[in-house]
Amino acid sequence: MFIDELSPIFKEFTQHPVSFLGGFFSGMFRLNLADEPVKSWLDKQTGSTSYSSTTTEVNNGRSAGPQQIAIE
Repeated sequence: MFIDELSPIFKEFTQHPVSFLGGFFSGMFRLNLADEPVKSWLDKQTGSTSYSSTTTEVNNGRSAGPQQIAIE
């Protein structure tokens, strides 16, 4: 039962070990591909900037600080 749940992970690891370990490493250390040390290293390795940033903030036009509300 436990082996059946982990078999897709082992299958991906055996098919693409370098990309799997790179994704696992970046996930463990919560690295963002758009941050500067990782971004410059990826640019040197691949020679292009084909990745996109997945972090988007939705502020609805408001500032990130505290907001005033009126309670009647």
